[in-house]
Amino acid sequence: MPDTTTPDTTTPHTATPEATRSFRLGVAGPVGTGKSSLIAMVCRELGDELRLGVVTNDIYTDEDARMLRAAGVLDPERIRAVETGACPHTAIRDDVTANLLAVEDLEADFAPLDLVLVESGGDNLTATFSPALVDAQVFVLDVAGGGDVVRKGGPGISRADLLVVNKTDLAPHVGVDADLMQVQGREARDGRPVIGLSRTDPASVAELRAWVLTMLGAHRSGHHVPVDPGPMAPHSHGEDGTHSHGGGAGAHAH
Repeated sequence: MPDTTTPDTTTPHTATPEATRSFRLGVAGPVGTGKSSLIAMVCRELGDELRLGVVTNDIYTDEDARMLRAAGVLDPERIRAVETGACPHTAIRDDVTANLLAVEDLEADFAPLDLVLVESGGDNLTATFSPALVDAQVFVLDVAGGGDVVRKGGPGISRADLLVVNKTDLAPHVGVDADLMQVQGREARDGRPVIGLSRTDPASVAELRAWVLTMLGAHRSGHHVPVDPGPMAPHSHGEDGTHSHGGGAGAHAH
């Protein structure tokens, strides 16, 4: 009889039917940074090796989920949408119930799943996932947001498990030094990983793929422990539905 006491971290697709608890990976970042495209990339790269599911978040729409379904990256039933009805960070940090239910429904319907990607709706630089919802989190910036955005900091930039500087192929067209953004990201993150990513650069895509597989292996072996990146900036919700942040990184009102 084979020894089943040591988890297999070298073949991610070997989950047993009883192992319904997936590795849950959150993807956050400001509007337009390419979160949905990154998730589609992961699905294309790993869909033949891993059993995947996706949960998208937005305030009043399921547009991201519909885009991913239309792209054909997964069986459409494996892509679920959560309409938060409020600022996206509320459902990834303040009250994660709707997302937890969506993730658990996916895990029950398609057991066993290896990986569920949870996409936050576009939010500010301070948005972070609760460790009660995800096991690890990726924070996505893009070069079109400006070369100084990394220096503005925030818990997502400084303490997420991975920082992605996305769309590096566009850097020459927007006057941004993508390499400098990555250097500044590493300085802000005390050695935590940073990937400069472009869908047109196979090496960077392979780097993202390898990171996801490494994290999955660490999760299965028990070597990865979810860490709370820290609270968001002080914010408030008005009676009229407005939402505002105090000064500092990612301050905004809407």
